[in-house]
Amino acid sequence: MATPYAPPVYTPYSYSFNPPSASSASTKAYSTSKSLYTAKPFAPPPPPVTRPTLSNDAPSSSFPSFLFLATFVILLFTTWFYTASTTRRTFPVIRNKRICLLIAHPDDEAMFFAPTLLELTRRELGNHVKVLCLCSGNAENLGETRKKELIDSVLTLGLRHRDDVYVVDDPSFPDSMTTNWPAAKITSLLHSAFTRDASACPPQASIDLLLTFDAAGVSLHPNHTSLFHGARAYLASLMKGKDGWACPVELYSLRSVSMLRKYTGVFDAIVSMALVVLGGVTEGSTAKAGKLLFVSGPLEYWRAQRAMVGAHKSQMRWFRWGWILVSRYMVVNDLRREKIT
Repeated sequence: MATPYAPPVYTPYSYSFNPPSASSASTKAYSTSKSLYTAKPFAPPPPPVTRPTLSNDAPSSSFPSFLFLATFVILLFTTWFYTASTTRRTFPVIRNKRICLLIAHPDDEAMFFAPTLLELTRRELGNHVKVLCLCSGNAENLGETRKKELIDSVLTLGLRHRDDVYVVDDPSFPDSMTTNWPAAKITSLLHSAFTRDASACPPQASIDLLLTFDAAGVSLHPNHTSLFHGARAYLASLMKGKDGWACPVELYSLRSVSMLRKYTGVFDAIVSMALVVLGGVTEGSTAKAGKLLFVSGPLEYWRAQRAMVGAHKSQMRWFRWGWILVSRYMVVNDLRREKIT
């Protein structure tokens, strides 16, 4: 007899989940996944990780200083060029004159009168400039050396020939910080050098302009101030008894300025130009103007430095280096015509 059919019995599938043990490699992952659903108190983010700053990555604090310095130099040279060119175009120019620069010592021409010589010896102006030095500067027994240095200097500053320089060796004119030279001796010397006919009306002379220091001598050096008084005495004697006649020689003196202006270098060029303009001297002949202003540009200033440093080697002391760098007389000369009564 057949066995009756019996359906299979299905047992429901079941499973159990056992979390990984603490020693399991997946513990960390498990804990992390739980933390996603677990609220935690707020904590600030960790500070950023910084790497060591290399020297070439460091911000340059010197750049603003460099920028300021560069701007200052550009403005200085621009102003310098402008002042020198404006002065040459605007102010009176001396042409076709016979000129004598009267100085006390070798190196005066470079330390005090370099802008004047550099301007007046320009070829296109047609001037003939000579230098008369009344002392060889033999205080340290260097008289012969200093004579040669003077010649080298004036040739650098534009004079034509060595014969245009004359140095007087006379015990009446010692190189001294305490001695005033006699005006009568200077007058006699100038008469013998330049007067052709003192009795003529007007008197005849071999020069048209005489340039020298003013009454303060720039530095109050007694030898410098003596030249001013001697030159005035010469013109007064030349015109004695000749009222109504014009003096054949014009005397221009180099103006002394205050201590502050003396050591402002090229910056004093602007001040000097402004003062002359305010004085109303911007056009007309030199005879009418009565004032002259010479401002050297950078190239002329370099020539003046070369005349002092390259030629007057025996005189280069520390204070002369300072003078070359900051003195306005290396860049600016303003002269005024003296009235002789």
